[in-house]
Amino acid sequence: MTTSDAHRAIEAVWRIESAKVIAGLTRMTGDVGLAEDLAQDALVAALERWPESGVPDNPGAWLMATAKHRAIDSLRRRKLLERKHEELGHEVAARQESPEGDLAAALDDHVGDDLLSLMFTACHPVLTTEARTALTLRLLGGLTTDEIARAFLVPKATIAQRIVRAKRTLAAARVPFEVPRGPDLAARLSSVLEVIYLIFNEGYSATAGDDWMRPALCEDALRLGRILAELVPEEPEVHGLVALMEIQASRSGARVGPAGEPILLLDQDRGRWDHLLIRRGLAALERAEAPGGGYGPYALQAAIAACHARARTPEDTDWTRIVALYDALAQLVGSPVVDLNRAVALGMAFGPAAGLEVVDTLTSEPSLEAYHLLPAVRGDLLDKLGRFAEARAEFERAASLTRNARERTLLLERAARARSGR
Repeated sequence: MTTSDAHRAIEAVWRIESAKVIAGLTRMTGDVGLAEDLAQDALVAALERWPESGVPDNPGAWLMATAKHRAIDSLRRRKLLERKHEELGHEVAARQESPEGDLAAALDDHVGDDLLSLMFTACHPVLTTEARTALTLRLLGGLTTDEIARAFLVPKATIAQRIVRAKRTLAAARVPFEVPRGPDLAARLSSVLEVIYLIFNEGYSATAGDDWMRPALCEDALRLGRILAELVPEEPEVHGLVALMEIQASRSGARVGPAGEPILLLDQDRGRWDHLLIRRGLAALERAEAPGGGYGPYALQAAIAACHARARTPEDTDWTRIVALYDALAQLVGSPVVDLNRAVALGMAFGPAAGLEVVDTLTSEPSLEAYHLLPAVRGDLLDKLGRFAEARAEFERAASLTRNARERTLLLERAARARSGR
């Protein structure tokens, strides 16, 4: 194996195994920052040794064994947790004969609880949303600081600071490495779901930069969502979020043209949609049905996405049902953005004038003042009503507000078409 081949293999192994290793080490040390440092030390050791020795049969167990040895050394040097040091020392000594197999078994014994605990730790509400997102991608997504910075188009130093501060905040707050119980579970679970969906949305519709989508972020969010759904299968909203992401992700191949240009939903070639992802999403949506037949906010959004997924053509879309689903969503989590999306559905179901009537009530909403989709939607409705000069002005305003270069180009093209009355 060449050095470059070994490094590619190590990178793939790290993406798969790092979360398990960090989670297991956090359980043992009680310190997520120390756990990640130990895991990184093990990664460095792998980079030094595997190009010569080859990738072990059980690379995850190798990384865990190496990190455990470093954990013992660290605990001894710092004279902390002496009881834990003795326990770890006895455990490692007892496993010297077959470290990979035995450690793999030990890791598997706790891996579900450990991964779930790591999710709840990384997404703890004591952290800012930005810190939760960065820490989740680092600890559970296996991304480097540089990769996270590139994904969100912020300086690498900014992401590094967020991660360091997040670890310090968790340590200072003495956040326990555990899955919350009782009423705390629902509150904390909503934070986990929020972070996963934020990651997905940034991949699905990049807020800034030159790319309309960042598929790798969608894939990371989907993987985290699927893991979470297996760890807490009794939580309907987890399945609702997975259903929503699966169905949305099914359109990825049709959302971007040959030159990277955006293709809007009604203009997409539905033959390019990924029907395996659609089937997975619809199956997850069925699992999201609460015992009483009700839906939570993510499941409602998934049900809306399912209306599009089931329509063979744009004309087949059940827009009346989509309006009803948005009505239900507004009752659960009313917000100006939900109202704006409902206005789009109203315009499709009952004509652009009906949609515009709702949009016009939102133009003075302070939270939407810099939201580019408000003038974009208003421009679309005005364009359909033949009010081209007003539509052009709205599209131009939307273009001035967006930070995504591809979206800006699309909006300026729509403004130009409105100028010509086409």
